[in-house]
Amino acid sequence: MTLKLERVKGKPIALDGDRAVAEAMRQMNPDVVAAYPITPQTEIVQRFSEFVANGEVDTEFVPVESEHAAMSVCIGASAAGARAQTATAGAGLALMWEMLWVASGTRLPIVMHVVNRSLSAPLNILCDHSDSMGARDAGWVHLYGENVQEAYDNAIQALRIAEHSDVMLPTLHALDGFIIGHGVERFELLPDEAVRQFIGSYKPQHSLLDIDNPVTYGPSDYHDYFFEHKRQQAAGLEKALEVVPLIGEEYGKLTGRYYGLMEGYHLEEAEFAIVALGSTVGTIRIVVDELRKKGIKAGLLKLRCFRPFPAAAVAQALGDKKAIAVLDRSLSFGAQGNQVFLEVCTALFTHNYAPKVVNYVYGLGGRDTVPAQIRQIYQDLADIDREGTVEPKFRYLSVRE
Repeated sequence: MTLKLERVKGKPIALDGDRAVAEAMRQMNPDVVAAYPITPQTEIVQRFSEFVANGEVDTEFVPVESEHAAMSVCIGASAAGARAQTATAGAGLALMWEMLWVASGTRLPIVMHVVNRSLSAPLNILCDHSDSMGARDAGWVHLYGENVQEAYDNAIQALRIAEHSDVMLPTLHALDGFIIGHGVERFELLPDEAVRQFIGSYKPQHSLLDIDNPVTYGPSDYHDYFFEHKRQQAAGLEKALEVVPLIGEEYGKLTGRYYGLMEGYHLEEAEFAIVALGSTVGTIRIVVDELRKKGIKAGLLKLRCFRPFPAAAVAQALGDKKAIAVLDRSLSFGAQGNQVFLEVCTALFTHNYAPKVVNYVYGLGGRDTVPAQIRQIYQDLADIDREGTVEPKFRYLSVRE
């Protein structure tokens, strides 16, 4: 679907990220929302339930007994032809584990808003990316935002991406817990009609409620066709590499805010680069500006789309750098590196680039990442370039030994 869009002016307001996402959901008016409260996501569905109670949306709101049930309801609703959404965080996403695979394996365009939270134990309700990174292989499209504006914009675009005929896969839209989720910022709220025009109507190809054309969702599928169906699912996710920037371009024509798979900041002429996603990108921008004024060629690569991973574009953007730091806000225990780092290294290797790359784990359990720490990373990159070696390749940022 290609739309003829006219530029509209949003209304500048101040809200936290959770409420901004709830506003996006109100404007999209999904048919079904099933949800269970969990910090720091609760405000999304709490606010949306008020829209339902006040008659501002036509949504069937289903308060379920667990997050596993929330995704199960969304699966049933989507299979019946409805637009279905949910929101969760941390342990709630982990409890959905089985159903995440069911949603993607049945090619259902569900949208899920994830307010990133660490996983226990020890118990911690603050931000890191352990929850969404744990779901990285479940067959969902993954988008990450830097601030409240992007949380709102990504929430709207996620629906179009999921429902695109070349994709037809669920989409996970992530925003950092408390930092974005509870942080109040200025953002532009689009007119309701503009959002409804952008998302359009949804006509499912197959529906459990179409009694004239009966279908079965989720049947047994053994060695005869299971492999082929998984390959088709992988192909749909690969197509998202084309669809995500396509939808981002259309959204840019509507709003003036264009979105792609990733974004470079002073990157083309940079010698040293940091790769990151989420709210910490804003902190890195400040440091890049400071270092540029001092003549240091620092740059930033911000990842917006983590699944599917834009390997070719990442390799091309980073291949000529002297040294690169990849930041992970989660641990992949026992691995040779962490989630984002391994993707970046693989992208570089498979595209015949060999810059020096170092992996930093930062911000676990909500620990602050401040400009002084980012400056130290750029200094480390300069040292790596001068010394010609990367030792150690895996480092912890701001942790007591």
